[in-house]
Amino acid sequence: MRIVIAGGTGFLGSRLAASFSADSHEVVILTRGMTTTKTAATVPGHLRPVAWSPTGDVGSWAAEIDGAAALVNLAGESIAGRRWSADHKARILESRIHATRSLAAAIHRASAPPSVLVSGSAVGYYGPLGDEPAAEEQRAGADFLSSVCVQWEQEAVRASARTRVVCIRTGLVLAREGGALPEMLPPFRFGAGGPVGSGRQYWPWIHVDDWVGLVRWAVTTTAVSGPLNATAPNPVTNREFAAALGRAMHRPAFLPAPAFALRLLLGEMADALLLSGQRAIPAKAERLGYRFRFKNVQDALNQLFAA
Repeated sequence: MRIVIAGGTGFLGSRLAASFSADSHEVVILTRGMTTTKTAATVPGHLRPVAWSPTGDVGSWAAEIDGAAALVNLAGESIAGRRWSADHKARILESRIHATRSLAAAIHRASAPPSVLVSGSAVGYYGPLGDEPAAEEQRAGADFLSSVCVQWEQEAVRASARTRVVCIRTGLVLAREGGALPEMLPPFRFGAGGPVGSGRQYWPWIHVDDWVGLVRWAVTTTAVSGPLNATAPNPVTNREFAAALGRAMHRPAFLPAPAFALRLLLGEMADALLLSGQRAIPAKAERLGYRFRFKNVQDALNQLFAA
């Protein structure tokens, strides 16, 4: 079957595309800002890239969606990497809104729309929650990332009249080659790792293999619709995460990173991404039968560092 992935050259998109391609599915990557020749060299398995420019409307790329079996939307400006300026925050929101609106419009114009749209979101939807468990029914928070996720999901729901829509609320994805984990490693390598701030904030995590498996399961499981937490069944506090990472790396993990220093360095982003969190649980996935390979963070980190 033909799978279309918007944002398929990124960390998660490339892993997902490679997984579908390994099972002999036709995978089309919608990518912007690169020529087809350059993109082809970056896509695993020499998958077929198609240039697009998501402005909220459709273009010639929309022909790839007509007749596709599934559409996965992972497009959007990175939320990490530097302090949030007003301009960067605008790009974070607008890149997600415009991409998702374009895809929903293409679905509405298709003579044979895909049977499912799996569209990106994040556990940031819930805002800071302390130790209160957050299943998919939990209300949205009131901070910047919550607002982004709410509007992002609203754009995806525009397609629900013509296809099944799943909004996958992703937590901290653990992998050696991308995401947040590689950025955490240098202090631990030098014996200076430890918790962030108080360490009491929850970090909802998921192994990259389970993230890919969960998206693929959402594509084929017709009972799944609406929000879906992409997190492992056992979220941990930041202090517990740091201790598990130290054990996996055979390094100490007792030196905390002070909250005030992180706020000086990162500004608003420090509170949103590091110093607060959500005890998000995959209630819907477990209820509908997804089987996680990695339920405990120590097992997940041990596997990654053993590899």
